[in-house]
Amino acid sequence: MTRLGVPLRVFPATLFDFNGVLVDDEHVHLEAFRDAVRPLGINISDQEYWDEYLGFDDVGAFTALLRKAGLDASLPRVLDLVEAKRPLYMARAETSLKAFPGAATLVRRQALRGPVGIISGALRDEIEFGLVQLGVADVVRHITSAEDTAASKPDPEGYRLGIEWLLESLSLEQAQRALVIEDSLDGIAAAKAAGLPVIAVAHSYGRAELESSGADMVVATIGQIDDRKLTQLYQELYG
Repeated sequence: MTRLGVPLRVFPATLFDFNGVLVDDEHVHLEAFRDAVRPLGINISDQEYWDEYLGFDDVGAFTALLRKAGLDASLPRVLDLVEAKRPLYMARAETSLKAFPGAATLVRRQALRGPVGIISGALRDEIEFGLVQLGVADVVRHITSAEDTAASKPDPEGYRLGIEWLLESLSLEQAQRALVIEDSLDGIAAAKAAGLPVIAVAHSYGRAELESSGADMVVATIGQIDDRKLTQLYQELYG
């Protein structure tokens, strides 16, 4: 099978997670969460954030934080906190958002080979801001954000929506071979549940954890994902 006359020897599309994959902003999220819940008497340690809240979108994280504190975790209250955190994140991101080395280069390189999308539990305005900062907003053709899904990762809804988008321009076989780049255990579980191949980057979790997560390949950093590794993985998976 071919795509636009090109033999299918490479992944026909790429779906990137955002936080922890393209941008190194978990510290920004943590401080924004802390600012939002401090008036409620809730404190979040570094370890607690990494162990319990990293894989959540904002709704899931605030729900878990409120329940753990024994406070009202009704949806209206949670959504109020989501909106309270939004400007806190953006204010910090404007001064301290960092891209992972090699992230923008990989996005642009993959965009030459097929559609590139973002599947993330972050809010849309946060993603759009980050893509502009990375200088890749012009080549990312699709965003599935927290506003688009009813459930956060590890639920596969976001990646299934990504497949539906890809079907607008690719065959079913090609869409189901879209490569996912993830950093979290929940994200990997979501992508695999949607039937997609995954490369995990060890930006947020240790390599040993990722290697037992079901990811098809694990690399230390996104900058290590090169043509040789991509060709090797594609051949291993699809021959």
